[in-house]
Amino acid sequence: MKGLVLAGGHGTRLRPLTFTGNKHMLPVANRPILYYALQNLADAGIHDVAIVLGPIHEGIREAIGDGASFGLNVKYIFQGEPKGLAHAVLCSRKFLESEPFLMHLGDNLLQSGVGQFLSRYETDRPDAVVGATRVAHPEHYGVVELSQGRIVSIEEKPSHPKSHLALIGVYLFTESIHKVIRRLAPSPRGELEITEAIWQLCASGRNVSVLDVQGWWKDTGHPNDLLEANELTLRSLPPASFVNQGSVSAGVTIEGAIGIGPGTIVEPGVHLIGPTLIGSNARIRSGSRIGPYSAIGNLAVVSRGSVRRSIVMDGAFIDSVAIANSLVGRNVEIRASEPTGKEVTLTIGDSSRVAL
Repeated sequence: MKGLVLAGGHGTRLRPLTFTGNKHMLPVANRPILYYALQNLADAGIHDVAIVLGPIHEGIREAIGDGASFGLNVKYIFQGEPKGLAHAVLCSRKFLESEPFLMHLGDNLLQSGVGQFLSRYETDRPDAVVGATRVAHPEHYGVVELSQGRIVSIEEKPSHPKSHLALIGVYLFTESIHKVIRRLAPSPRGELEITEAIWQLCASGRNVSVLDVQGWWKDTGHPNDLLEANELTLRSLPPASFVNQGSVSAGVTIEGAIGIGPGTIVEPGVHLIGPTLIGSNARIRSGSRIGPYSAIGNLAVVSRGSVRRSIVMDGAFIDSVAIANSLVGRNVEIRASEPTGKEVTLTIGDSSRVAL
């Protein structure tokens, strides 16, 4: 079994994030999103993995290298112009050879990992296993319609969905998918659609198994999705993830699970509420309140500020501002002349300056 991780832009979905570099490297619970997909594959016992890179792939190879830190053997495949998920598989044909493979979109998070896909394959030996779950707004996803457990239709982002069952961006395929993809014509939006390839498998009589994915799932394509994924991940982390490796002064109030990285200083008079993670060499100054459901990056500084249910990335500086449900980019500076106590919600791209 091989693994295929897609990162770097493979479709035309709009992603209104104003951050430099690759969106797959944005942090959730202080780890890049892409790391979770790689860890899922490693935990499932998959060792040989290819990362398919689209046109925006800055920082991925530098951060992951050969994959040894994950226990993986990682190769890189350049897709070039993004022409759809099925096109990414087509570009990976030489790597995949004739082996079954598990394809994992790099911006998808699954609480229960991908072992359930392998278990279904080992039990039933289908030609494909597709993961699905019920969602409130299926028009944003590939939608599968079932009858007595069998697929009767699949549509990509339909205006009028026939069900609320969305494909989650994790698929297990056998070599039968390659012949189908070679025959695919581009969709009206100019892509080779993986949903159409799956439907063609069904239409040709192949056995496509639909897995009702257990645990929560998030597609992290928008700021609100990132914040929800951050909260869900923090809720799900084991106690061992919350370790104090920094310097916490006397007079700091701590509620719940707090993780603090080495070199970080938390001054007296700070209130920390978990679950919350604070990175390395950060500074939380007196009068600040952090958490719950917050992730503060390395080298960040919060001075007389408040951070609730937010992601604050590396090197950000927050002074006298209370933020909630916010996404703050790298090396951002947010200042107010004096603390107001009123929370604001912000989505701020890297290296921005904001005065309130």
